[in-house]
Amino acid sequence: MKKILLPALLLVSALALTGCGNKAKANESVETVKIAYLPITHSLAVLEEANQLQAANENINVELVKYGSWPELLDALNSGQVDGASVLIELAMKSKEEGVGIKAVALGHKDGNVIVVSNDVKDGADLKGKTIAIPHRQSSHNILVNLALEENGLSIDDINVVELAPTEMPSALAAGTIDGYCVAEPFGAMGVSIGAGKVLYESKELWEDSACCALVLTDKFIDERADVAKEYVAAYKDAGNSLDETEAKNIAKEYLNQKNDVLDISLQWISYDDLELTEDVYESLVEKVKAYGLSDNPPAYEDFVLSDF
Repeated sequence: MKKILLPALLLVSALALTGCGNKAKANESVETVKIAYLPITHSLAVLEEANQLQAANENINVELVKYGSWPELLDALNSGQVDGASVLIELAMKSKEEGVGIKAVALGHKDGNVIVVSNDVKDGADLKGKTIAIPHRQSSHNILVNLALEENGLSIDDINVVELAPTEMPSALAAGTIDGYCVAEPFGAMGVSIGAGKVLYESKELWEDSACCALVLTDKFIDERADVAKEYVAAYKDAGNSLDETEAKNIAKEYLNQKNDVLDISLQWISYDDLELTEDVYESLVEKVKAYGLSDNPPAYEDFVLSDF
């Protein structure tokens, strides 16, 4: 009995070791790409791509790294803790201006922002003297507030601008500590959903196809793993094109932990198809960045954007 059992055990062990060896060898060809994101609808193309690559068992494994604020995410991106990020494009432009080795390779979305105000605010002209919150001075939300004020013959000096964490904005509006806000979704929709406020402007009314978030990669990743970076970006753009409202809601429910009514409102304002960051779109952004004091010397398109990716 022992003579029969021992060879059998040896055979099983050999097969197990062979299987482990093949798996390890297979894993050697899998490239891991670390991408930072915030749990907002503006990051859905990054999240969709990770799901698609995992389902297709591709040679790229996307490791999603979630952060709770833009400063935390930017620190990880700027210090090379991640290979790339879905980030406010103005923050990335500022980092590039300060010498950080990063490049923008695609938009994160188009439009997708709103200015939400208290139900007591009658119209745009009524913003005068009001307190309006934005998530960061270096943001398209700052630009959109400026555009809304200009639309009504006002300037940024006519209101009180405060920086506030996005998660705090709906409750601050409900409590009356601010009169309005402009921020990444779904926080605008949350304010509307709880009845704290109303939409004064959608971003497309002030700046059609506005740039807000972008997919940014580190120079180190691009230079050292160029083929992987190109494959990743191509898959990212395909993922954006596949994000219709139904699929976007499915991904949002999986990653954002938001109620259906909030997502139904929020996803009406945003699109993910055709995420090319063209020179026309970028120059329009640069013009506004300069006009509203976000930067006097933003990076040139050819220095900051990899248009051939």
